[in-house]
Amino acid sequence: MDRPTSSNRTPTPALLLGLVITLTAVVAYAAYISVQLAGLRRLQSEMVDRNRKDSLQLLRIQNDLNSIALAMRDMLDTTEPYPLTAWKAQFERNQQDLEKALDVEENLASASRTPEQRLYLSQSVRQFWDAVERMFKLAESGKDSDAREQIRLSLQSRQQALSTAVSRLLVENNEGEQQAAQRIANIYDGVQKQSYFFLGATLITIVLTSSYLIRSNRMIFAKLADLSDQRSELAQKLISTQESTLRHISRELHDEFGQILTAVGSMLRRASNHTAKDSPLQKELGEVQEIAQNTLSNIRTLSQALHPVLLEEAGLESTLEWYLPSLEKQTGLKVHYEKTGQTFPVEPSAGVNIYRVVQEALNNVTRHSGATEAWVRLKFSERQLAVEVEDLGKGFFPDKTQRGIGLVAMRERAELIGGTILIAGGTEAGTIVRLQVPRERAEANAS
Repeated sequence: MDRPTSSNRTPTPALLLGLVITLTAVVAYAAYISVQLAGLRRLQSEMVDRNRKDSLQLLRIQNDLNSIALAMRDMLDTTEPYPLTAWKAQFERNQQDLEKALDVEENLASASRTPEQRLYLSQSVRQFWDAVERMFKLAESGKDSDAREQIRLSLQSRQQALSTAVSRLLVENNEGEQQAAQRIANIYDGVQKQSYFFLGATLITIVLTSSYLIRSNRMIFAKLADLSDQRSELAQKLISTQESTLRHISRELHDEFGQILTAVGSMLRRASNHTAKDSPLQKELGEVQEIAQNTLSNIRTLSQALHPVLLEEAGLESTLEWYLPSLEKQTGLKVHYEKTGQTFPVEPSAGVNIYRVVQEALNNVTRHSGATEAWVRLKFSERQLAVEVEDLGKGFFPDKTQRGIGLVAMRERAELIGGTILIAGGTEAGTIVRLQVPRERAEANAS
């Protein structure tokens, strides 16, 4: 068994593969974009927004520390009329606000902050407030000078250390925001590059698939054209074989059987001359002679129908002028024949095909149209020869009529002589068959 060649393979599997690759690329790219967008949302919510909120709390802590620093500066001013204990309420308010800010900041602190940093900040704050409490105890016991010395030597340095630590944390937050912004920019750059890569890969896939589809279509259409040429060539060979066979049968009928019947008729006449006049034998011989003559006439008619010798001897016009009255006698169809234009001799092979088209069209009229009249028009012009067969019958129904082999043969005969054939509805009703043949093809090699 022959294996299928590449030209017989369908392009569907390759096209489906290209579609699967394209869809896979789209799904993969969509998943990639989803992951990147989720990462961006997480980065913005967990790092950027959190850092900003943490920075706000650090600024709040720093603001409280600055308020405490201003209060301690005023406490060291001996010209102030207030005692040191007068600032205790302010310190308590600052302590409460600072502790709240520290609790919130502890929850918002970034994961990059080390445990040592967290412990240092909490211990420094606790030690600062312990020192503040000792300072106010000294002030309450009337030791204002010792209390001021405590502020000068211990509290101010601790406050500055806390402010420095908070400032360092603010700087770290700013650096974290910059790093997050850089990471976001990198993600956007990566997505952009991947978008270009995906678009390029998709375009390449589409181009390759389209190229393969175009190539496959060209191969298919080329094969269809080749099959059409082969079909046309086969149809032409069949038509030529048919005409050759009909010509041979026609000549055999005309020459062999015609001569035999002619000889039989002559022998019957001679036998009749040798018999007694008005005898029963002479009457029987006369009847047999009449049968032989009728048979000879029928054979000649059949011979002309199979292949009109007139086409080769007298041409297309004379053949139609003989055929149409003969068709009227056989079928009862009234045929109106019209010839217009300056006539020119028609080449016999082209005349045979034109005659067969007219013959098939009139056969369709008698079999299918139900019409009692038909019109045959032979039109000569400078550029072409046209033949029309029109009737006023039932009309032309393509879905049903085009299935017949007769119409296929008519089209093939038209193509064989380089002509075109049109089958459509008539001007009023019925059907019109119009065959147009270029003049150079109709009179080529005409004698």
